[in-house]
Amino acid sequence: MPRIENSVVIEADAQHVFDVTNDIGRWPHLFDEYSHAKVVSEERDGRWTEILFELSNPEGSTWTSWRLLDHRELTAVAERRDPLHPFRYMHLRWSYRQVPEGTLMTWVQDFEVDDEFDVPLPTVVERMNAHTRQNQTGIKRKIESGV
Repeated sequence: MPRIENSVVIEADAQHVFDVTNDIGRWPHLFDEYSHAKVVSEERDGRWTEILFELSNPEGSTWTSWRLLDHRELTAVAERRDPLHPFRYMHLRWSYRQVPEGTLMTWVQDFEVDDEFDVPLPTVVERMNAHTRQNQTGIKRKIESGV
């Protein structure tokens, strides 16, 4: 099972970083790969928020994902739901930890590529790793500039 793990330190409060990066409606402005984001359902029960949402990319692909936010531990677990392709599964865990310099934001992606996907796994991993770092750097810049 491939795993990608990347972290970045953002000069901001952990709660603020958690709130901004888990606001699905902001994702088209925070991430370069989403042209549209729509919350389908959201339920909050104390420390937990469960969200079902739809994402679209500039190429016109649309999929649904599920996310569970833990507001006490400042973590989010998520998975891509439908359609899964080009993955057999995609599980994510985002964590936020206050450090002296600000917030250490770590993203872990565990996934398996669909057998019918025509891009070799090492290329997929390399592209996803680079893209994750690019997104984290962009989010860092946007939050630190006052988004």
